[in-house]
Amino acid sequence: MTAASDMLKDRLGGLLPRTGIVLGSGLGSLVETVENPIRISYADIPDFPVSAVSGHAGELIAGTLGGIAVVVLSGRVHFYERGDANAMRAPIEALKGLGIETLILTNSAGSLRENLPPGSVMLITDHINFSGVSPLIGVESDDRFVGLTSAYDPGLIDRMRAAAVRCDIPLGAGVYMWFSGPNFETPAEIRMARILGADAVGMSTVPEVILARYFGLRVAAASVITNFGAGMTGGELSHHETKDMAPIGGRRLAAILRDMISAEA
Repeated sequence: MTAASDMLKDRLGGLLPRTGIVLGSGLGSLVETVENPIRISYADIPDFPVSAVSGHAGELIAGTLGGIAVVVLSGRVHFYERGDANAMRAPIEALKGLGIETLILTNSAGSLRENLPPGSVMLITDHINFSGVSPLIGVESDDRFVGLTSAYDPGLIDRMRAAAVRCDIPLGAGVYMWFSGPNFETPAEIRMARILGADAVGMSTVPEVILARYFGLRVAAASVITNFGAGMTGGELSHHETKDMAPIGGRRLAAILRDMISAEA
């Protein structure tokens, strides 16, 4: 138990969420559908890091979705902000202490496939940690040797696919490659990523997956596609494009997640 989880239990009263959701850039539309929301700024939660990235709200919202108690983290801290792969440890550890069993991670990403255009949604089935760093570096017990063969829970993958079918929303699936950022990738790096088997690239999520598995949480993740990778269209990439395009796919992903969660009611 951490000071953050103790504080959150007090603020949440009798609410007992078992599902947590982390929202990436421009994906705040899901927050609007949380019923009876309890909103807490990250700045008011012990040890919670506050992101300086535009498009990340920095707020915890607890309530219900379709009758199911949830906690939503609207915004995250990235490795590239301080060079710390462990940046999201405190929030994820607090969720564990709160009783969260399932963590759903979302992000904005660049597509490496022509049939996965901006505005679409990709279910993450595996990842490539191209940055080469781990949030578990420095952990002094054998718990640091976390297996990632089934990092993305097969049962949750099936549930998300079923929800997409019920919502009649196309849902791609593929491998996410984590680059450290904050600069975007080069065309040569994108060609390399495609050769290595990546379907999308981004600057987050992988450290959170590792931490969540370390704390024994089940994990599902999805990317909202905001652009094609560098060199695929001839245009330059920008964070403005990410913020502009994320809400389009974000609304689709929000509908899938609402259905996926409420189906368990």
